[in-house]
Amino acid sequence: MTMDKHSLFEYAPAPESRSVVDIAPSYGLFIDGEFTDAADGKVFKTVSPSSEEVLSEVAQAGSEDVDRAVKAARKAFEKWSALPGSERAKYLFRIARIIQERSRELAVLETLDNGKPIKETRDADLPLVAAHFFYYAGWADKLGHAGYGPDPRPLGVAGQVIPWNFPLLMLAWKIAPALATGNTVVLKPAETTPLSALFFADICRQAGLPKGVVNIVPGYGDAGAALVAHPDVNKVAFTGSTAVGKAIAREVAGTDKKLTLELGGKGANIVFDDAPIDQAVEGIVGGIFFNQGQVCCAGSRLLVQESIQDELLDSLKRRLSTLRLGDPLDKNTDIGAINSAEQLARITALAETGEAEGAERWTAPCELPSSGYWFAPTLFTNVTQAHTIARDEIFGPVLSVLTFRTPDEAVAKANNSQYGLSAGIWTEKGSRILAVANKLRAGVVWANTFNKFDPTSPFGGYKESGFGREGGRHGLEAYLDV
Repeated sequence: MTMDKHSLFEYAPAPESRSVVDIAPSYGLFIDGEFTDAADGKVFKTVSPSSEEVLSEVAQAGSEDVDRAVKAARKAFEKWSALPGSERAKYLFRIARIIQERSRELAVLETLDNGKPIKETRDADLPLVAAHFFYYAGWADKLGHAGYGPDPRPLGVAGQVIPWNFPLLMLAWKIAPALATGNTVVLKPAETTPLSALFFADICRQAGLPKGVVNIVPGYGDAGAALVAHPDVNKVAFTGSTAVGKAIAREVAGTDKKLTLELGGKGANIVFDDAPIDQAVEGIVGGIFFNQGQVCCAGSRLLVQESIQDELLDSLKRRLSTLRLGDPLDKNTDIGAINSAEQLARITALAETGEAEGAERWTAPCELPSSGYWFAPTLFTNVTQAHTIARDEIFGPVLSVLTFRTPDEAVAKANNSQYGLSAGIWTEKGSRILAVANKLRAGVVWANTFNKFDPTSPFGGYKESGFGREGGRHGLEAYLDV
């Protein structure tokens, strides 16, 4: 997106070099410490969403492969769970340090495979990935002090299924606490973003992690379903859509598997009339356009106090006109590519529904690249709570703007959702932040900021956003027999 003709200067391209990452033409499944072909020989291709170029061919796991991986994890569990926590911690610290050493390589890989801007993978995703491993490494020998009894035991084999929006970060959220507590893991990455998980498998080998402790089985939904249904899996952790989450809950019901689900969201970002407007605008942009809005806790509903609506929207539109959309490997890029053609079609259809139902659409002026999957930053005004775009998760760079007059109305509108993952409050009054935050049915409430993460803070939802918490001391509970 170029600035207007009167701007003083143009940004020159600042591409990050692709040569820092060496992508092999094909990858196997990672089972019992070795890369191996799928039992039926099936493979699938992973493409770069910004160029549609094929990056690599990846073995596609089926139920037979999942069974092999679970057996390897079960076998490894005996020795791994028997290690003193201080010994397990050494492996986690080693993994964390290798992630830091290889972070530039991993950031470029993630940007190529996922489509998000390099400045996000480099400055947000990778530091957080390493931080989660460091944090849980520190817990490994202190589990008796976590509040879950003097000697909490691991559950066994954890089956983990992660989404494509934060491929490496979601892996860290799942694997770090599982290993710290003495469990072993079979992880299925998303089919559109398998590469960083396979590079992580290599990091496990580099760190000397015992064979079978971590197994990675790329594949489609059938592989995930086989993992969830496997009788020898003791714990299921899933991050993804609410529809799949409900299916998993039905599958696991009646078994003794422990389950955590982190599902969809329709986060409310509430701006009061005394909020610092410029700061709020930055927070709104970060809340919905970070990672192209492909964030379950995105601030996708803007609730703005009526008296400042015009001023705020003018400022917001001005800011959106300066966002730079394009090559995700360019360090100046703010908005990268949508992850897949399928996701782009879903965003497009929901935006069309918004128009058809009478909301007013405004799209930031920008040129979309000719290849790849792109959607310009968009906002809708005149939105009511009855509109589909105010209720359904769009999972894209689309903001719905609603107004309110009183704090009570803001709370009522914010809570009027089947979801309850996140919310934001913008005001200069600390008393109002606390009063409103206490009434919001959301797992995470940000005050005068948005989308800030930290391994020490628990994250999770209410209602159809799922249950259980990841991160912090709370995140240990899901992997312990309490």
